[in-house]
Amino acid sequence: MELILRGRYLPVGLLGKGGFGTAFLARDFDSPTQRKCVVKLFQPPVTLTPQQLATAQRLFAKEAIVLERLGLQHPQIPNLYAYFPLLVTNPLNNQSEELFYLVQEFIDGDDLEKILDKQGKFSEDDVIKVLKAMLDVLGFVHRNGAIHRDVKPSNIMQGKDGKLSLLDFGAVKEVTASTGVQKGPTTICSPEYAPPEQIMNGTVDQTSDLYALAATCVVLLTDKGSNELRDSISNRWKWQSHAQVSPALTDILERMLQPNPRDRFSTASEVLSALRLIVQTPLSAATPATAAPLITPPLTQPTAQPLQPRPKPKSAKNPNRTPATAISNPTPPPAPPQVQQATQPLSMVRFLGNAAFSGVQGGLLAIATASIIEAASIAIGAWVVMVAGLGFLQFRRIIEGLDLVIIAAVTMAIVIFFRPLHGVLTTPSMGLIIVIALMAGCGMVMVAIVFRLIFRLISEIM
Repeated sequence: MELILRGRYLPVGLLGKGGFGTAFLARDFDSPTQRKCVVKLFQPPVTLTPQQLATAQRLFAKEAIVLERLGLQHPQIPNLYAYFPLLVTNPLNNQSEELFYLVQEFIDGDDLEKILDKQGKFSEDDVIKVLKAMLDVLGFVHRNGAIHRDVKPSNIMQGKDGKLSLLDFGAVKEVTASTGVQKGPTTICSPEYAPPEQIMNGTVDQTSDLYALAATCVVLLTDKGSNELRDSISNRWKWQSHAQVSPALTDILERMLQPNPRDRFSTASEVLSALRLIVQTPLSAATPATAAPLITPPLTQPTAQPLQPRPKPKSAKNPNRTPATAISNPTPPPAPPQVQQATQPLSMVRFLGNAAFSGVQGGLLAIATASIIEAASIAIGAWVVMVAGLGFLQFRRIIEGLDLVIIAAVTMAIVIFFRPLHGVLTTPSMGLIIVIALMAGCGMVMVAIVFRLIFRLISEIM
């Protein structure tokens, strides 16, 4: 890049690198104090298709538009300083390239993911501070016709003054429909925190941000990854045994985390109203609440207090970390029971791929068992056991992805080239075996689609 961008911004250090760009700490020479700022360079992977590249560039420009529109109106959203392209000469091929830059306000501090890694579990008081601050921001964003779509600990920054800010507005989606709902496939989210409807088909509304905020709070309270807390089958979060939290806050987080959007709070202001009942009464016998009643976010707000870790014995997980103790119990809590690690929900492509594998494999196994076992009842029993075993291995994700293709190919080769395994066919041939396997795979895919539709219909009704 240029040494000094536009003769004004001097990059002085690397802040981080993501999938579509690099962020640098820079100095603004046009500022009397040469203030610090963040320069983002749009740098997508070279493997993107032209359509993907256009989408990525549009999202990068969208972040600049949103920051310019909202940043100056709310103190917890970074201000936009500049957005511009530059023509530079690539030293590798001496060809001119157009690079896009975004310059925004620098917030000196740490994001909540780093704070969690340093101090361990957040106390209930600190999580309520996070909830209040982010609900203020999200309420403002939603009222201005936008949805963030990527709320997570690493996108919440705590400045040295204790103020919490919401970052990364590149994923923001404008609300253009009268219902406030956006639909369509999207990869702009973090599956660890996103609600089921956003992961499966990209449907988002205001409750999607509230779900992600609650998931963020649960991770902060427990210091555990979402894969340990989220049941991929029921889409329920099982976190209460890992944190000491008042029943009132538990109820609020549980409602925000409902799989069905209609069962959640509909707006950020509704959550604030429920939260107001907590902060007006003592949170526990040990620590009274001192927070003022929550109101609609003002254009300016007083300096917040930094999230303070409470001293406690060093954990075995990291001897340098000192997670905070529970606020409602001065004695160390009993060790939480171990829970089975949950996995993230399958995408539609992987779901149908698993169904196709089950059908192909089931068809091949049916040919093989019927060929080597004469008794029909025994052959059917053996086939059911084998198919059930494969289903269990897929359910536990012991076999997945490329494993399925390899297993199906090996099984098909064995059935085709080992004569006793396809003797049941009256006119055995390679083509016939392949056709039977593919038809079985297609049939299973159709069954899986019908099952998925029925499941979603029942979920909407219930």
